[in-house]
Amino acid sequence: MSSLFRFLLRHHVFILFILLEVLSLVLVFNYNNYQRSVYLNSSNRITGNIYNAYSKVTNYFSLPRVNQELAAENARLKGLLAQQPGTVQLPENMIQRQPDGGYSFSFVSARLISNSVNRQHNFITLNKGRKDGIKPDQGVISASGVVGVITNVSESFSTGISLLNPRWNISAKLKKNDYFGSLSWDGRDYRFAQLNEIPFHVPLAKGDTIVTSGFSSIFPEGIMLGTIESFEKGGGDNFFVVQVRLSVDFKSVTYVEVIENHHRDEIEQLQKMINDGNNLD
Repeated sequence: MSSLFRFLLRHHVFILFILLEVLSLVLVFNYNNYQRSVYLNSSNRITGNIYNAYSKVTNYFSLPRVNQELAAENARLKGLLAQQPGTVQLPENMIQRQPDGGYSFSFVSARLISNSVNRQHNFITLNKGRKDGIKPDQGVISASGVVGVITNVSESFSTGISLLNPRWNISAKLKKNDYFGSLSWDGRDYRFAQLNEIPFHVPLAKGDTIVTSGFSSIFPEGIMLGTIESFEKGGGDNFFVVQVRLSVDFKSVTYVEVIENHHRDEIEQLQKMINDGNNLD
């Protein structure tokens, strides 16, 4: 212990200098938008390169499972194409759907290079970024269902908030009768989430399918979320407590698609006009 004190006393000027430098950098990044954006983009690029190198090694040992995922995804896409006569030739990395004769959503393929499931707030990192057309607030799905939403983008990588994060909820509905509520994660088991705001008079059954409602400008209607595992009447309110088994296995998901809604700006502008009008009352 005395040796430690002597070391601190001998180098106290240098240690104080380092502490002041760290404090000054923290203040600069926290209170200056430009410096903070530069720091976030740089850190995303560095950590993205590290995650990318690590994932290349681990992905080699999961090739059989990945092939199964790709086969399932190809089957799903062939089924969609069979239902759409006159489908045009599409780019390799983008799948577009054509509802009502107009293109509204496009899907860009990507790979998860970092993913957590055991934290209270879980995040994902993708190997695609700004140069690939990725933007903040775009949805992320896999062949099994919803994975998350993009939050930060650098030139070659992007990060997002996972569905396994209590800070985010998604508009969801029962596929069989269109009753809607919100799906959120309670921070416990990565296999389950909770469907809220379903009233008592709605008929429910174990195994009922839960999908996206389409009320959000991020996700199209009908993207798989999970199935009802259990439900019960909550005390003191008029809504069920619904436990949903998530369709995505977050411990094994690898390949994803990032969704862009081409009409999103128009939709959000109209919604803003409605909200501004309500605020004037």
